[in-house]
Amino acid sequence: MPLLPPLPEVLAFMQVLWRVAHRLDQTSKRMRTQIGITGPQRLVLRVVGLYPGVSAGDLAAILHVHPSTLTGVLHRLQTLRLLNRRADPQDRRRAVLHLTVGGHDANARTSGTVEAAVATAIESCSDRDVAAAARVLVAVAMRLEHGATSRSGRPAAPRKRGRHGDGD
Repeated sequence: MPLLPPLPEVLAFMQVLWRVAHRLDQTSKRMRTQIGITGPQRLVLRVVGLYPGVSAGDLAAILHVHPSTLTGVLHRLQTLRLLNRRADPQDRRRAVLHLTVGGHDANARTSGTVEAAVATAIESCSDRDVAAAARVLVAVAMRLEHGATSRSGRPAAPRKRGRHGDGD
């Protein structure tokens, strides 16, 4: 195969995003086989473990997903006896989430998880690089949530970069 010129900046960045999304999916499937839960299920367990008594609506807000997106995940975790829904003592109309003993055990596991891989990657980068990556990913997520065009309705033009590649 002949050597091809590098992809334009936006396509090269999308290529990396695609690679990450693909690897997240693969690792999640492997987690389901090896430890019995997927990456998204583990993320829910981790957040509920950090915020016992969180409501499903608040959990959806923390994870930046629509509450209906969590319905299947929560149901599966309840079926696996890793998560309990209880009536909120202050408002019986509202359900809150708590880990079961099995949920605490699954929450404590670290090896072989998406989280472990991400933690290892983050540890190998500077705080500045991690913060910059987070800002870019948040900007991409927000743009995808609000539409992929510029305010003029045309695709956004590439931005000019300073000598450090950070728009200065």
